[in-house]
Amino acid sequence: MGYVALGIRALIGAVFLASSIGKVTGRGAFGRFVSSVGDMRVVPRHRARAVARTVVTAEFAVWPALTAPVPAVAAAGFAVGAGLLVVFTAGIALSMRRGARTPCRCFGVSASPLGPRHIVRNLVLTALAVVGAVAVLVSGPVDPGGAAVAVLGGLLLGALVATLDDVLDLFRPVHRPSGPARGR
Repeated sequence: MGYVALGIRALIGAVFLASSIGKVTGRGAFGRFVSSVGDMRVVPRHRARAVARTVVTAEFAVWPALTAPVPAVAAAGFAVGAGLLVVFTAGIALSMRRGARTPCRCFGVSASPLGPRHIVRNLVLTALAVVGAVAVLVSGPVDPGGAAVAVLGGLLLGALVATLDDVLDLFRPVHRPSGPARGR
């Protein structure tokens, strides 16, 4: 279980690191996140900034907790992360039900509208966070080589999750503007 705990720590930690940093890094990043929170139509628009601050603060708490050598602190990081993911999932589902098509600013920059894949992603991450919390509390000693492989694997999967919208956008058909055919 030690390798599972390390791998999931790295995965969930990388996801929340990318998410928290992405929402506050770059000109206007936080403002775009605040706008997307308001556009989701889940909270009143005048509360969007306060909700966005709370989300970012909680996300910034998750990844450092997952790096702590104390199992109880790491388990608390998993619990906060799982709680956030449940709230995000409910918010996305409610937003979609209300017909909002706001971009997913989950990692700060994506312009992909919120959709079912974001719900599925968050449910899988929630399940992994729960497994990680249990694994971290019952894990035993690990050897350095295996630990390095588990952490590297978790970091790579976390990076894939954080860039999944961008990767999927590469495979979307390109829409050409309608008008007279060119080159004939």
